[in-house]
Amino acid sequence: MGLALGVDAGGTGSRALLLDHAGVQVGRGDGGPGNPMAGPVAAQTIGATVRAALRGHDPARVGFAVVGIAGLSSLANHAVRDAFAAEWRAIGLRCPVRIVGDAVTAFAAGAPDETRGAVLIAGTGAVAALVDGLEVRRTADGHGWLLGDEGSGAWVGLQAVRSAVRRTSALGTAVMEHAGTRTPDELIAWANRQSPRAFARLAPLVCTTRDAEAERIVAEAVDRLLATVAELDHPDGPVVLAGGLLTADTPIRAGVRAALGDRARPSGDPVSGAARLALQRRVGVVG
Repeated sequence: MGLALGVDAGGTGSRALLLDHAGVQVGRGDGGPGNPMAGPVAAQTIGATVRAALRGHDPARVGFAVVGIAGLSSLANHAVRDAFAAEWRAIGLRCPVRIVGDAVTAFAAGAPDETRGAVLIAGTGAVAALVDGLEVRRTADGHGWLLGDEGSGAWVGLQAVRSAVRRTSALGTAVMEHAGTRTPDELIAWANRQSPRAFARLAPLVCTTRDAEAERIVAEAVDRLLATVAELDHPDGPVVLAGGLLTADTPIRAGVRAALGDRARPSGDPVSGAARLALQRRVGVVG
């Protein structure tokens, strides 16, 4: 009987899961970062992870594979696309290998019984996507921290710094201590040296500080994330919540879940979502 292979690859690491025809795990691999924005080397990293999952199994028995990645647009680069194709051949995969955006696998992990719905991801950045089968039909935000990512960790942290340089508050004091600064001018100089990830590291501070400024930022983050979901114009379907701000116990998650009600679904393990999609595609469930 055929096997199904699922892969979840991103900037932090890569994981692969091999299922038998009954959906039972028979292999697993873990590897390094696999975001294709890093170039053709990402194919080699993901390939090593897949080989680990296939250890002891004939690659030719895999009936379908789904690879969920961040930075899907990077596959428009011929060198990157060719590197992946060459890696699949070198591994010995003879099946179709479908590469999809990480929103697709996140949705499959959080709403395993659904084929259509939305995903809201709020980590360092923020994006919402309307998913149908193996396709992202529409997206909202995800424009990066300079132009968007509203309600994300980076956005929340940046609002906290902006507040700290303008007014005195418990949040402002906490931000100053985090940055190792004593005056607004020092904080401005610090902020101009930081990356989006550095601002996102302030988000837990905002979520746990109990003062009016922190509560204002949290409430606005919730409103902006809900507005991003509303842009998808999908009022009735499930919304899978993914990313650190929406999977950890934060007031932002609480606010979003309260507003969405029964539509909100917690995200599951994306590699399991990828493997499930591969299994369904192998037996002809997903179109």
